[in-house]
Amino acid sequence: MPKVKAEKKSRVHETIAKQGILFNKNFGQHILKNPLISKTMIEKAALRPTDVILEIGPGTGNMTVLLLEKVKKVVACEIDPRLVAELQKRVVGTPYQQKLQIMIGDALKTDLPFFDCCVANVPYQISSPLVFKLLLHRPFFRCAILMFQLEFAQRLVAKPGDELYCRLSINTQLLSRVDMLMKVGKNNFRPPPKVESCVVRIEPRNPPPPINFTEWDGLTRICFVRKNKTLGAIFKQTAVLTALEKNYRVHCSKNNVTLDPNLDIKKKVEDILAANGSELKRARTMDIDDFMQLLCAFNKDGIHFA
Repeated sequence: MPKVKAEKKSRVHETIAKQGILFNKNFGQHILKNPLISKTMIEKAALRPTDVILEIGPGTGNMTVLLLEKVKKVVACEIDPRLVAELQKRVVGTPYQQKLQIMIGDALKTDLPFFDCCVANVPYQISSPLVFKLLLHRPFFRCAILMFQLEFAQRLVAKPGDELYCRLSINTQLLSRVDMLMKVGKNNFRPPPKVESCVVRIEPRNPPPPINFTEWDGLTRICFVRKNKTLGAIFKQTAVLTALEKNYRVHCSKNNVTLDPNLDIKKKVEDILAANGSELKRARTMDIDDFMQLLCAFNKDGIHFA
């Protein structure tokens, strides 16, 4: 007779098992079970008794309860109604009940309220969009202490020339100061993820740099598609030139600029790169100042990326 494969048994937290909750990997539900990690994250946030704290993905509320002990209010954003119910049970009838506000839904699709700090074990699949949602949030918050996948954290802090340096690196560093605080092993989670993790501190630059971020993001998106190619080669691509010509024509129309009937967008772009000394530069080695100078040079001649 053919062998029957035995069902794999996974260790599930006793309390959660009794409540009949199975963690949903589609939501990135890896609950931080080590209280020392949670306490260290809270210490690094330097919280004040008057603070309003945003927590993304509170899960079963292990960190939420620790936060409630120290601050005025915690706004917890949770997408899973089952975990919302468990979180409510933990605080009902306690002094913390009035200090906890629960927002049910997707943090990426929710209008976030005012908060002083964000402390969270972030679902890894929403890491990048969540970082920029937070950095573009107004009014400014003081800092965010966030748990990410280790490689994602390394990309956030990567410098020009590093192997992991990418568009995420330069866009994040334009808007904030980023520091890696501590690495966290996979066994500190339930269920354990397949990757190592890292706690990161993000502090928004206030005031922000005087630059149109949509324009900036459009430029870096083009340059980092092939970060090892020279800019001269990247800006010769037909798709890039077509998009830039369309934007240039819109710019001329809106600003009553007479359009040259013999417009050669390729030559125009090449001239801008040459004048700026950028035609032989590669995105992987360029820093924030390099991209700022390049963006200003393009915008000055009516070339836009938004």
